[in-house]
Amino acid sequence: MLPYTSIPAAETAIGRPLTAAETVWLNYTATKSDYFLYCHNILFLFLVFTLTPLFYVFIELLFSKHVIAYKIQPKVRFSVADNISCYLDVMRTFVLVVGPLQLVSYPSIQMIGIRTSLPLPSLTEIGLQLFVYFLVEDYTNYWIHRFLHGKWGYEKIHKVHHEYTTPIGFAAPYAHWAEVLILGIPSFLGPAMVPGHMITFWLWIALRQMEAIETHSGYDLPWTLTKFIPFYGGADYHDYHHYVGGQSQSNFASVFTYCDYIYGTDKGYRYQKKVLRQLRDGLKSDGKANDGSHASAQGIKSD
Repeated sequence: MLPYTSIPAAETAIGRPLTAAETVWLNYTATKSDYFLYCHNILFLFLVFTLTPLFYVFIELLFSKHVIAYKIQPKVRFSVADNISCYLDVMRTFVLVVGPLQLVSYPSIQMIGIRTSLPLPSLTEIGLQLFVYFLVEDYTNYWIHRFLHGKWGYEKIHKVHHEYTTPIGFAAPYAHWAEVLILGIPSFLGPAMVPGHMITFWLWIALRQMEAIETHSGYDLPWTLTKFIPFYGGADYHDYHHYVGGQSQSNFASVFTYCDYIYGTDKGYRYQKKVLRQLRDGLKSDGKANDGSHASAQGIKSD
């Protein structure tokens, strides 16, 4: 809760006039507790889990002829009922695990110093902090993901997520409850190392989940803005990890590709792409078409 409830008092406290955004923030938060503001994450996650995957469902239902060229595994189709079933499973975990975790984890946010006060952070500050959060989460997630592909971790926990060998947007958060808790640690480490404003924290949680939904979408769309991010993995990169399945020792990275490259866990993916290019070039020379999907090389499941 802010220590002031009026614009004059706020301007006196920070020593300058409020910006339009700060005025909106003051009017909304002045009488609300920090705990109440933190719990907005529950609403934001619900909206992200519900609305973001719908984009990919709609383009498959309404524009399938136009986007089929960008579908990574074009021979696999999911019905509306399949998507609804996956969504209901995700919402069950959301209600039983994610929501309660948000409700009880506020003391950790207090401890690391996430603030709700004025002034609001600049766009530069928000951008730099989000960059750090993505880097920290990506590196930590890489090693946890590798652990979950060990015999015990996979059989006891991670195989639930790999039930979708052809991932879909709604399946991004589809996982064993223990995995949901474990993978919450990397998401928390960045804000713990570089604490910022509650707005930055909200953006971080929402953007990370939207990114996960994109990489599980099953579509490698050419116009997505993430195409401009250096070392970004994307849907095709992560789709290979699901396609190989339980035996996969490749493409563990959640966002970027540098960890897989440094530690040599992208060799299977790079080998597959090399073979597919050779197949494509050969088919082109014969005047035949090729869909370019993982399914074009069903026998290539190497690490």
